[in-house]
Amino acid sequence: MTRGRSVESVHAARGVVCNAGGAEESCVGDPVMLTFWRSAMKPFQALPLIEDGVIDEFGFGEEEIALACASHGATDEHLVVVERMLQKLDMGAEALHCGPHPPFDRDVEFSIRCSGSEPGRIHNNCSGKHAGMLALARRHGWNADGYWMLDHPVQKRIRAALRPWIDIDPDEHEWAVDGCGVPTPRLPLKEMARAYARLVRRARDGRPDAAAVVAAMTRRPDLTSSRGRAPLILMEATGGRLIAKEGAEGVLCLASVEDDLGVAVKVEDGSLRAVGPVVVAILEKAGMLTERERRRLEVLQDVPILNTLGAEVGRVTAQVAGADGLAGLGGALEIERVDL
Repeated sequence: MTRGRSVESVHAARGVVCNAGGAEESCVGDPVMLTFWRSAMKPFQALPLIEDGVIDEFGFGEEEIALACASHGATDEHLVVVERMLQKLDMGAEALHCGPHPPFDRDVEFSIRCSGSEPGRIHNNCSGKHAGMLALARRHGWNADGYWMLDHPVQKRIRAALRPWIDIDPDEHEWAVDGCGVPTPRLPLKEMARAYARLVRRARDGRPDAAAVVAAMTRRPDLTSSRGRAPLILMEATGGRLIAKEGAEGVLCLASVEDDLGVAVKVEDGSLRAVGPVVVAILEKAGMLTERERRRLEVLQDVPILNTLGAEVGRVTAQVAGADGLAGLGGALEIERVDL
């Protein structure tokens, strides 16, 4: 981050690009970096909703799947879908374990404050995910009490569903409590990137759960994210060619639906302002963007710093160390056509 002609702050970030195969040489970057997956795990937490027949039993469609994968902004468009999910479960917002926080969408936050009210649990960016977990419990006849706990059948089912997507046993890694109250695993970045690569590969191959999640995210990115946030900008700029999901503390994962390349990024100090420039720089060096997409993503790649008068006083940009390893990545990471 520059101010005037000088560098004022530096955010270190680590990233990895992998294809869907399991060989070590199929990754470029920092594959052994461990971090918590946070909300970037949401697409995989949503997979049992399709696989276990939850969407069929409760009449959930593409919008509900998108909200289950979402870190939403609590706009009316978002809330109406979460409310519809809860209505189909005959439950109210009090059943959600996620606590209230100011909405990500600043217009919504301003409106709530001006009305003299306070945000509720439904305004939590994870309320769609929690509604999906309640639906999973209802589908199997499990008591929903404690659905957020690591040893509850809902969380056990999600951990079991995660195993086909990564090359390690999720139970052998640390699980901690996410910001919304449910468990999140601490994994190597390469496992996150490979999981995303495999998600788009298997979606294209016709696996129903993967196909439903990828379709919901690419067709309704406005429901999975919120205005001004990096995942929505990435998905809209590429016209659905990329799926992208952020997590707290500077985590973002994405994949190209066309060439099975997955990307995982962690900003070491958790700064969100560094995520966009870092991700776009990696995508550009890896040759994963068209020229038109690169131009549309300049809003993320080179971010102005404004003072309180609205004047530009600096910029946030990214430099990729070891960029030679990313150059020509399409050749370096030849897609492995293996039986998954």
